[in-house]
Amino acid sequence: MNTPVQDQESGPPAPDGAPRAARADRAVVVERPGVHRLVEVERAEPGPGEARVAVYAAGVCASDREVYAGTRAEGYVRYPVVPGHEWSGTVEAVGPGVDAALVGRKVVGEGFRACLVCDRCREGATSLCGGGYEETGFTRPGAFADRLVLPARLLHVLDDRADLRSAALLEPAAVVAAAVSAGEPRPGERVAVVGAGTLGLLAVQLLAAVSPAELLVVDPRVRRAERALSMGAGEVRDPSGAEELRGRYDLVVETAGAPTTAHDSCLLARRGGRVVLTGLPEPGARGIDPVLLTVGQLTVRSVFGAPSAAWAHAVRAFDAGLLAPAALITHELPLAGFAEAVALVGSGDPDVGKVLLRP
Repeated sequence: MNTPVQDQESGPPAPDGAPRAARADRAVVVERPGVHRLVEVERAEPGPGEARVAVYAAGVCASDREVYAGTRAEGYVRYPVVPGHEWSGTVEAVGPGVDAALVGRKVVGEGFRACLVCDRCREGATSLCGGGYEETGFTRPGAFADRLVLPARLLHVLDDRADLRSAALLEPAAVVAAAVSAGEPRPGERVAVVGAGTLGLLAVQLLAAVSPAELLVVDPRVRRAERALSMGAGEVRDPSGAEELRGRYDLVVETAGAPTTAHDSCLLARRGGRVVLTGLPEPGARGIDPVLLTVGQLTVRSVFGAPSAAWAHAVRAFDAGLLAPAALITHELPLAGFAEAVALVGSGDPDVGKVLLRP
């Protein structure tokens, strides 16, 4: 049975004065919207095909805030749930059928639990699985916990020298890798990134590696967006300042999910240009002008999550030093700081970047 506990980074006694059980772990459980507890759970043993990972760090994002607030779309969360889909850690045990050489390796892991047998999975598009939505941290236990058990096939092994603190951002980096691949950037092109949050700044890093002629970042939070200048961007503007650049860009990668950003991204694209949408807007967002799409002959792609190939791309770029996520991290809190972390993510403070929970 789950029982509430205090934060115990150094192993202090539980609230009843008894020491923590030797095989007990802590986890943040969101019982229902607005209600969460830090609980003690029995340590799970990995079953056939599974691995148990000691979580090093887990990122808190807007989707976790939606889970806590109860605003995530129906069917995309199942309460009670342990959130946490952006994480890094070290494999400490494996179940039957899993290579024992994984034990001790630094890893990150995919979130989608694809069926692997539907038509989309068989063509490699696992993020479009038709077998029903299941994802770590939303419908399955996530990484806001001391340990996480998941199918070993979802793991991506990192270089032994990898910084696990930075690696906690490889989930959003995989989404960005999927978006950049969909946009097919070419050297010498004019490229714009709309949004300077975690996805936007990671997109700047990957796009800069392709050597664009121009790399613009558009965000109303100019002070925050200016961080992109040290990551490869050549110019930063707020949306009003970007209006004069409409119709200029070969490729536009939208990462914000704000009510107008999909519409505005299409306006930035040149005739015959390409737009990739990665932000997930709430209902009521401004739509894309169908006349602009038709007359301008734009190619518009969208990305939700990341298939295995995008994860592999992100991990390779990280190991090669092309992705440097550490610069995005501004706050690190213990598991007991979950509510504070969620508040930081939703604060709108331009000085708040990526927030990590550190078990």
